[in-house]
Amino acid sequence: MTQTYNDEWTISSTTFFSRLIIGTGKFKNLNQLQKTIQACQPSLVTIAIRRFQQEIGPSNTNLLTTILSNKALILPNTAGSKTPNEAIRLAFLGREIVKGSGQEESNFVKLEVIPDSTYLMPDPLGTVKAADYLVKKGFKVFPYINADPILSRHLEEMGCATLMPLGSSIGSNQGLRNLENLRIIIEESSLPIIPDAGIGRPSDACKALELGAEAVLTNTAISGSLKPEIMAQAMKLAVLSGRLAYLASSLPLAPTKGNISSPKYGAIF
Repeated sequence: MTQTYNDEWTISSTTFFSRLIIGTGKFKNLNQLQKTIQACQPSLVTIAIRRFQQEIGPSNTNLLTTILSNKALILPNTAGSKTPNEAIRLAFLGREIVKGSGQEESNFVKLEVIPDSTYLMPDPLGTVKAADYLVKKGFKVFPYINADPILSRHLEEMGCATLMPLGSSIGSNQGLRNLENLRIIIEESSLPIIPDAGIGRPSDACKALELGAEAVLTNTAISGSLKPEIMAQAMKLAVLSGRLAYLASSLPLAPTKGNISSPKYGAIF
């Protein structure tokens, strides 16, 4: 597909050419993950820092080397952290591993603090505490949060690089259940907004971009599908479609009465 416009975007001076970010959990094997990355060419690929050295392929092959072989940028993730201190320790470990892998300029970290094992809801106070510390230590923090406009404002003022409000519960595939709050966050923030969690279908990703989100992150929708590589392509096209619709500025909703689309003048009859 020929791209006829320049639509790069940036986070903390890093330029991206794709508005799709994918996770690495739940893929059956490394080969499937590799084909998925090649199919959708994401801007970033997240890895839970706890899984960096996990061997799920041939000897000397793991998640990290698979992603690096596809020249994808890594977004280390503090998934599994129940407290701010756990998240902080993992963030430092992740940064050292990523820098040691050849991405020396990276200070990115996706910050998750989730003590709730039932609904997997992020802890707002714990997230603020960890984000404040990590920002002061030079990290470019991507906080995973509830779709709370006031919390978003605090994290922006604190110096986070972006905001990642959830669309719905992690892995639920329920879509953008918090649509109005997402709209408010996008409208009020000067940061790139990246809806995360709950993106279950390409139409969800498209809707987020139509709303003005900078990008989306999805994992389960791709890795849990019957044909992940095809779903990855669908997500890539959905994100592009949503962004184009946003740039084109769709018309506002019309009144409930019909509104003819053909001109009244020049009619033969």
